Amino acid sequence: MVVQKTVILFTFLCFSFSSRPQDTTAPKQAAFNSLSNQDSTLISFERTDKRRVALVFGSTAAIWTGSVLTLSKAWYPAYTRSPFHLFNDNREWNQMDKWGHLWTTYHMTRLSTESWKWTGMTHRKSVILGSITALAFQSIIEVQDGFSTKWGFSGGDMTANMIGAGGFVVQELGWKDQRLQFKLSYSSYSCPPELIARRDQLFGVGFLERILKDYNAQTYWVSGNIHSFFPTSPVPSWLNVSIGYGSDGMYGGFENKWKDKAGAHHNRTDIRRVRRFFIAPDIDLTRIRTRSKWVRTIFFTVNMIKFPAPAVELNSRGKVKMHMLYF
Repeated sequence: MVVQKTVILFTFLCFSFSSRPQDTTAPKQAAFNSLSNQDSTLISFERTDKRRVALVFGSTAAIWTGSVLTLSKAWYPAYTRSPFHLFNDNREWNQMDKWGHLWTTYHMTRLSTESWKWTGMTHRKSVILGSITALAFQSIIEVQDGFSTKWGFSGGDMTANMIGAGGFVVQELGWKDQRLQFKLSYSSYSCPPELIARRDQLFGVGFLERILKDYNAQTYWVSGNIHSFFPTSPVPSWLNVSIGYGSDGMYGGFENKWKDKAGAHHNRTDIRRVRRFFIAPDIDLTRIRTRSKWVRTIFFTVNMIKFPAPAVELNSRGKVKMHMLYF
């Protein structure tokens, strides 16, 4: 579910900033020269720092335990419990929720891997532990959903989680580089006045909440780095090409019909649910050279968001649109 994923990913982001190295004994020039390597986002150690291992392991265990307790005590008690069961939601929200799972798990794996690297572990061990950590956190949600009458264990959600983690692992172990990255962008839209209450109920009322919850406003991107695939080309090393997917006109999970809390039925099938496909340039912030470790940390973290740029859109209505600046 979106709320739980948001809390867990935000916690990971906070931990990512707090676990970054504060100093280094490596020469500054050597660090600067190594920026072209993806591993340069963290310091390399000859041996594992046991104190840092304890810190990362303890923090991960504490966050995982806290997440389990929070969801068990604060979220799920509001919904009727049931025996464990499956739920097929693969057609829900035009698959935007599946992209949300994929994006979340990919970046959880990315952030967790960097935290394990910070301890001085080998690259391979860090990647494996990072993916296990991310999937463990996501599994909290999926398993507990399986005991809720409102939802159920979604095989589609879990598959998306594994694709997100696997997408990071395969690239990192194969290329030692993230040539293809998953990103998110948000574009506000006009909502019919009579549907504002429905929108607020589904997607929240604040700007930050809607960025993470409003499927009508989100676009998910696969951003590919051109130079990494064609190293002899004159293309700047930071320039990417992105393929995006979004959907709008959605005021119900499977269709635009719903029953409100008062028991009244609503039918807004007159509003068409539209799939939207995009192609646009992008910037890989992690490939921009800088001497500042804090700037590198910010670039590394913010890189999960698609950079605003011109875009071409093709939608399921068969229309092509040009966007001077799409975000």
